[in-house]
Amino acid sequence: MPYEIRPYTSCDEDAVIALWQRTWQLTYPDIDFTERVAWWRARWRDELLPKATVVVAEADGALIGFVTVEDASGYLDQIVVAPEAWGSGLAEALLREAKRISPRGIDLMVNTDNARAIQFYVKHGFAVTGAGVSPLSKRPLHRMSWRPNPA
Repeated sequence: MPYEIRPYTSCDEDAVIALWQRTWQLTYPDIDFTERVAWWRARWRDELLPKATVVVAEADGALIGFVTVEDASGYLDQIVVAPEAWGSGLAEALLREAKRISPRGIDLMVNTDNARAIQFYVKHGFAVTGAGVSPLSKRPLHRMSWRPNPA
């Protein structure tokens, strides 16, 4: 699947929100993400965009992925890939972008029951470095971290 990776623009907002909802709903079908769209949109505008670099991926004019990395801290809040692009290498490409944005290291939180995501991060050099609980879902979280190899 050929795709283009580029910087986020405000014109991407609706597509990003829809992709976030669709992928999270597929991953956690027991949670109604339709009810969370207004919350997510506010969080996107008020918390993520002011302090993060966002890169998106598109194929055939459709947004199929994005990654957000906080500029100051290197915190990767979201990496989202459309289900039809799973296994295409897009997640790896977005993670490479995240490492480019934050070359000193990346931290993130991932649900402990999201085995697919945990396996992906471990494969790409991340290690579990702590724990937490999601304030919204109350699900347990792993803190995972990546640091570049010393030269």
